[in-house]
Amino acid sequence: MVVLKVTSDDQYKQLIGAAAVSVVLFSAEWAEQCKQISDVMNELAKQSDFKSLQYLDVPAEDLSEISLHHQIDSVPTILFFRAGTAVDRIDGVDVGTLTQKVKKYAGATGLNATAGVASNIEVRLKELINVSKVMIFMKGDRNTPRCGFSKQLIAIINDTGVEYETFDILTDEAVRQGLKTFSNWPTYPQVYVNGELVGGLDIIKELLEGGELKETLNP
Repeated sequence: MVVLKVTSDDQYKQLIGAAAVSVVLFSAEWAEQCKQISDVMNELAKQSDFKSLQYLDVPAEDLSEISLHHQIDSVPTILFFRAGTAVDRIDGVDVGTLTQKVKKYAGATGLNATAGVASNIEVRLKELINVSKVMIFMKGDRNTPRCGFSKQLIAIINDTGVEYETFDILTDEAVRQGLKTFSNWPTYPQVYVNGELVGGLDIIKELLEGGELKETLNP
């Protein structure tokens, strides 16, 4: 196992006091979601780019004093430590955010990663928003929307008969976060036409009510 199981308070204190950033999973054996996160951590730990971090699994109920100290009230919860100090946190199952933060802290020891990642994501975002004349970034996809706003939007767009493609932002945290900055639009879903942002659900509703939606989607 690449993820080290912590068995005592003393061991925990010694490990998180290391200079290297520690990725600490607070887990319980009965919670299937914890195994999912542990498996992801194992895979990340095997990648050469992320081996500068150490990965720990703390049984939240067995080491209850530690859990109480860090206000762990549900599992899985992940804390990031640097030299004994908690610097970041993820509550619940969020594989995309875990991967993003591991990349962030693995690159914190050097300057080579940050600029390259920022440049690469911008190129990728430009490619994605031009995959189709009408491109929708949403939670889920056209067949299985995974939030009410996305479901409403897809229903409206389907009624226009316009051809479009979708991208599920839940599958890629880098795209999910990067697009907010790239387009200066903080929420989803987002609709693009010919590579330009039209807006979200509220804007689409306004265009529909004003009789301008089809014209906007088919300029």
